[in-house]
Amino acid sequence: MNQIIVDATLTEKLAGLSEPIQLCDQHGRVLGDFWPVVDPSMYKGVDAPASAEELDRRSKEPGGLTTLEVLRRLHDLKEAEDFR
Repeated sequence: MNQIIVDATLTEKLAGLSEPIQLCDQHGRVLGDFWPVVDPSMYKGVDAPASAEELDRRSKEPGGLTTLEVLRRLHDLKEAEDFR
Protein backbone atom coordinates (compact mmCIF):
# COMPACT_ATOMS: atom_id res chain seq x y z
CA MET A 1 0.00 0.00 0.00
CA ASN A 2 1.26 3.48 -0.81
CA GLN A 3 1.60 6.09 1.90
CA ILE A 4 1.07 9.84 2.14
CA ILE A 5 2.78 11.70 4.97
CA VAL A 6 0.29 14.14 6.49
CA ASP A 7 1.16 17.50 8.00
CA ALA A 8 0.88 18.34 11.70
CA THR A 9 -2.53 20.01 11.29
CA LEU A 10 -4.16 16.90 9.82
CA THR A 11 -2.35 14.71 12.33
CA GLU A 12 -3.96 16.71 15.16
CA LYS A 13 -7.40 16.39 13.56
CA LEU A 14 -7.07 12.62 13.21
CA ALA A 15 -5.47 11.98 16.61
CA GLY A 16 -7.71 10.30 19.11
CA LEU A 17 -10.36 9.15 16.65
CA SER A 18 -11.91 5.84 17.60
CA GLU A 19 -14.19 5.24 14.63
CA PRO A 20 -13.90 5.55 10.83
CA ILE A 21 -14.51 8.89 9.12
CA GLN A 22 -14.64 10.16 5.55
CA LEU A 23 -11.99 12.59 4.40
CA CYS A 24 -13.36 15.28 2.07
CA ASP A 25 -11.80 18.18 0.19
CA GLN A 26 -12.85 21.81 0.67
CA HIS A 27 -15.71 21.29 -1.82
CA GLY A 28 -17.15 18.31 0.06
CA ARG A 29 -15.91 15.72 -2.44
CA VAL A 30 -15.04 12.46 -0.75
CA LEU A 31 -11.34 11.64 -0.94
CA GLY A 32 -11.52 8.38 0.97
CA ASP A 33 -12.16 6.72 4.27
CA PHE A 34 -9.86 6.87 7.29
CA TRP A 35 -9.89 3.92 9.67
CA PRO A 36 -7.90 4.73 12.81
CA VAL A 37 -5.60 2.10 14.26
CA VAL A 38 -7.19 0.52 17.31
CA ASP A 39 -5.10 0.41 20.47
CA PRO A 40 -5.35 -3.16 21.79
CA SER A 41 -4.81 -1.92 25.34
CA MET A 42 -8.39 -0.57 25.21
CA TYR A 43 -9.56 -4.17 25.55
CA LYS A 44 -7.34 -5.31 28.42
CA GLY A 45 -9.45 -6.84 31.14
CA VAL A 46 -12.46 -7.28 28.85
CA ASP A 47 -13.64 -10.85 28.62
CA ALA A 48 -14.93 -12.35 25.39
CA PRO A 49 -18.64 -13.29 25.54
CA ALA A 50 -17.65 -16.83 24.52
CA SER A 51 -15.07 -19.20 25.95
CA ALA A 52 -11.77 -19.83 24.20
CA GLU A 53 -13.01 -23.31 23.29
CA GLU A 54 -16.19 -21.90 21.73
CA LEU A 55 -14.23 -19.32 19.74
CA ASP A 56 -11.90 -22.08 18.50
CA ARG A 57 -14.89 -24.24 17.48
CA ARG A 58 -16.49 -21.32 15.62
CA SER A 59 -13.26 -20.50 13.79
CA LYS A 60 -13.21 -24.02 12.35
CA GLU A 61 -16.77 -23.90 10.99
CA PRO A 62 -16.94 -23.78 7.18
CA GLY A 63 -18.22 -20.69 5.39
CA GLY A 64 -17.15 -18.10 7.91
CA LEU A 65 -15.54 -14.77 7.09
CA THR A 66 -12.56 -13.10 8.68
CA THR A 67 -12.97 -9.65 10.19
CA LEU A 68 -11.06 -8.20 7.24
CA GLU A 69 -13.38 -9.93 4.76
CA VAL A 70 -16.45 -8.57 6.58
CA LEU A 71 -15.02 -5.05 6.64
CA ARG A 72 -14.21 -5.23 2.92
CA ARG A 73 -17.75 -6.38 2.12
CA LEU A 74 -19.23 -3.58 4.22
CA HIS A 75 -16.95 -1.07 2.50
CA ASP A 76 -17.99 -2.38 -0.94
CA LEU A 77 -21.67 -2.14 0.03
CA LYS A 78 -21.18 1.44 1.20
CA GLU A 79 -19.41 2.37 -2.04
CA ALA A 80 -22.22 0.79 -4.06
CA GLU A 81 -24.76 2.78 -2.02
CA ASP A 82 -22.82 6.02 -2.62
CA PHE A 83 -23.19 5.57 -6.39
CA ARG A 84 -26.99 5.34 -6.29
